[in-house]
Amino acid sequence: MDIKTFSTTVRALPADVSVLIRGPHGIGKSYLAQGVADDVELPLIDRRLSQMSEGDLVGLPELVDGVTRFCPPDWYARACREPVVLLLDEINRATPELQQGAFQIVLARELNGHRLHPDTRVIAAINASAEYQVNEMDPALLDRFWVVDLDPTTEDWIEWASGPGEVDSVIVDFIRHHPAHLRFKGQAEPDKIYPSPRSYERLDRTLKFAGMAPEAVAGEVGSNTGFYAMAHGFLGTEAAICFRDFVANYEFQVTPEDVLDNWKDEKKKVKALTNDQANSLISKVTEHCKTNEWTVDQCRNLADWSKSLPGEMMVSLWNGVMETKQVHNITKLHKFLGGAVVEAVQAARSL
Repeated sequence: MDIKTFSTTVRALPADVSVLIRGPHGIGKSYLAQGVADDVELPLIDRRLSQMSEGDLVGLPELVDGVTRFCPPDWYARACREPVVLLLDEINRATPELQQGAFQIVLARELNGHRLHPDTRVIAAINASAEYQVNEMDPALLDRFWVVDLDPTTEDWIEWASGPGEVDSVIVDFIRHHPAHLRFKGQAEPDKIYPSPRSYERLDRTLKFAGMAPEAVAGEVGSNTGFYAMAHGFLGTEAAICFRDFVANYEFQVTPEDVLDNWKDEKKKVKALTNDQANSLISKVTEHCKTNEWTVDQCRNLADWSKSLPGEMMVSLWNGVMETKQVHNITKLHKFLGGAVVEAVQAARSL
C-alpha cells in the first residue's frame, strides 16, 4: 500500500481498531503515525519496544492494603487518562514478555487493570523479518489488527520531502533522477551501509548544520572530501558516489518537469544535452508518464522538445510513451507529435 492510500483509509477506522504497519526500516512508519495523530488532532506517544525492559511497559508493583498493584509508566497512564495516538514500534523485536504485554494492550485495550481511554488509538509497527532477528507473530494475533504492508513510492517521498520543513531541493532532485537510490531493495550484507528514505532526511539535516547544504554548494563539491564523507556515512558507497557526482554537476541536470512544465525557461539547457543525456531524460519522461496525467500544455511542450531530437530518438520517446498504455497521455501527445513520428519512421525506411 502506498502512503496516500494509507493516510486516506486510516482516518475512517474507529478508534478501537488497532493498526499494524509492516515494512522495511527507514520508510517512515513513525512519520506516518505522527501524520495520523495530526489528522485526528491528538498527541503522539512513540515507544520502541526493542529498547524497553519489562518494567518500562507493565510498570512497577506496589502494595496497597495488602494487595499488589502495578503502577503504570507515565506514558501509559496518560494514554488511559486522555486520548492519544500510541505507537508501539518494533513490536516483533521485543522480548516475548514485552510482546505479551503489548498484545494485551492491543487485544483488550488494558494492561494490569488500567484501561486505555476510549478514544486512544493504537498503532503497532514491525520491520521486515529479513532485516533483523525477530520473533514471528502468531496469525491469531494478526487477526486482531488492520494490517498494512507499506510500500511507499518514490512519489510519496518526494511529496513529503517537498512539504513543510522540506528537504534540500537538490536532494529531492537527486531522487527524481535516481529513484533506485532512495531505498536498497536487495539482500543486505552485514555491516554494510545502505540508503533509506530516513537516511536522506538525516543527511539533509547534517549537511545544513555543517554549512554544506547541496543548494549552496552545487557545482563545487568535486574535491570536498567532507561532503562525500557525510554522504557515505548515511548512504553507503554506491549512493554516496552517485550523489556527490550529481551535486558536483547539478547545473547540467534536467528533469521531466523541466520539459513538461518549464520548457520555455529551460529550453536552452535541455537542447544542450548530449545524446546519452537525452536518452536518460527520455527514460525519465516515460516513467513520469506511468504515474501522471499530462495536461495539453505539457504534451505540447514535450512534443516541441521531441521534434528537436534526432528522428530515431523521437521515435524511441514515442514508443516509450505508447508502452505505458496511458491512453489519456497518448491521445494528447499524438495531437502534437503523431505526424512528426510518422515522417521520421518513413524517412528511416527510405534509407
